[in-house]
Amino acid sequence: MKRLSTGVLAALLAAGLGLGAVAAPLVSQAQGNSGNTVVAQASTGTTPAANFGTPPSGQIPILYNDHHVYSKPDVLKQGRVLAALVKGGTVLIPLRSMFEQMGASVSYDAASKTVTVNKPGAEVKVTVGKPEVIINGESRPLDVPPMLYKGSVLVPLRVISEGMGAYVQWVPDKQLVVVRYLPPTPPPATAPTEEPTAAPTAPPTPTPAPVATPYLDKFIAGDYIISPKVYNEFSPGNTGKSSYAVRGGFEFNAFNLPWMLEGTYTQFGYPHNQGVATPAGYAPSVNDQCTALGVPAGDPGCVTNIGGVGQTFVPAFTARDQDFDGRFGLKVANPRIYIGVGYLWRTNNYGYPRENGFGFGIEKLPDLNQALSFYGSAWYYPNLKGNYTAPNGSQYSLAYRLLKYQVGAAYVLGNSPVFLDLGWIGENGMNKQNAPSGFTANGPYLGLGIKF
Repeated sequence: MKRLSTGVLAALLAAGLGLGAVAAPLVSQAQGNSGNTVVAQASTGTTPAANFGTPPSGQIPILYNDHHVYSKPDVLKQGRVLAALVKGGTVLIPLRSMFEQMGASVSYDAASKTVTVNKPGAEVKVTVGKPEVIINGESRPLDVPPMLYKGSVLVPLRVISEGMGAYVQWVPDKQLVVVRYLPPTPPPATAPTEEPTAAPTAPPTPTPAPVATPYLDKFIAGDYIISPKVYNEFSPGNTGKSSYAVRGGFEFNAFNLPWMLEGTYTQFGYPHNQGVATPAGYAPSVNDQCTALGVPAGDPGCVTNIGGVGQTFVPAFTARDQDFDGRFGLKVANPRIYIGVGYLWRTNNYGYPRENGFGFGIEKLPDLNQALSFYGSAWYYPNLKGNYTAPNGSQYSLAYRLLKYQVGAAYVLGNSPVFLDLGWIGENGMNKQNAPSGFTANGPYLGLGIKF
């Protein structure tokens, strides 16, 4: 970069700043003063710079291209504390705020306390406490090392002038430091040479990107229910056995909507006990036997009749409650959350009528395209109903309100289609019409499944 005379620079500075009062001192002092200087110019030649006087120690303003510069406007601007600092006759300025206004990028390595400044054609590096500046790989000494002041890295004026080719000047009449920087003008772009126009050819037909098919659940799982607890007229909380559950489901799209179909089968097996030996004269087809046979009240062999009419003695046996329900749902949320309707059939092995009815519920299917996923369901059947004829010929409608629920996890075994299935399953039946009592059955389960 060519040196400009101090007088010309001063005149340009005064014109650019619009400070008529500054121009005369700059010119007159440039012509008459000598000695030590705080002036830093844009070149590194041997012509001595003019002495414009030493600024006072402390914090002083900077005027950069006609506006003040603040190192940290949110902190230092309070109380009009400006960015430049004079220490021992040397003017130090905030590196980051100044270089960033010149279009450079600034990075700071806290471990080495090194600041690196980059812009096209220039790289400047300084280290806090080290009296050296490296400009484009060339090391140059500094009289005063860079320092940290109120959280900002301050550097001598030479770093700005020599690293970026800026003009920096102390103006004693205005008690401020003036920095003038004009970014280099890029060379005009050369018009490209026109290539001869080739004969038009048909563009190649683009190969369409393959459309990823969304994953749809398709699975079947079988589980063993481990020692469930059963409460009803036959069992005061006995531990079940021979209990298991099977379910299968799949997702599909129809009418531009996501749907699912699912079927579940559940069996709770449990013992019905008797406290006394079967009395002589027991007849399985007669109601209200317990009192007539002299069986003590509260014996577990005495079972309340449907309709609540007396109790009948029932010898010990293994009871089984079974139900099957089909479910049809529409996805309402991700991942795989459905609401829908269901239809349930419930039967047993102790002579009660089969009950059936519609219901509704919510279902979260497993995400078997992932290694581990969770699922669950809650289905409510408000009127499971069947008709019963008692041994004495009486006709009864037997009805329950039933809640079925399940929560579990599925873990896919490696890249195989097999997954480990585990969780908790249960159902809760409430008397709606002529039921001897309500019932509950629930317990943990463990099994395997296959995804398709």
